Amino acid sequence: MPVNLTDGKGDSLLILAAYNSQPEVVKALIERGAELDQLNARGQSALTCAVFKQDEESTRMLLEAGADPKLGPQNALAVTEMFDLPQFRAIIEEYL
Repeated sequence: MPVNLTDGKGDSLLILAAYNSQPEVVKALIERGAELDQLNARGQSALTCAVFKQDEESTRMLLEAGADPKLGPQNALAVTEMFDLPQFRAIIEEYL
């Protein structure tokens, strides 16, 4: 199965794993070379989804792997403001 496979909404396997708070799958996909900054049809990345779901483990893995917190119209930094998640903003700022 292609590591960057997407569904009809543009959700990649990595985006779906992050959105469903599955850090072990996020890690496996990163190790297999999944595109970190792929955006879905709503302009969301896997990092955006991990932050939205408040999954610290996946958030840190994605940032450590080089995911861009400023990418896309619904980016991870914007999500920290929109949903009042200062602890996740602080995590992101550690990697900027």
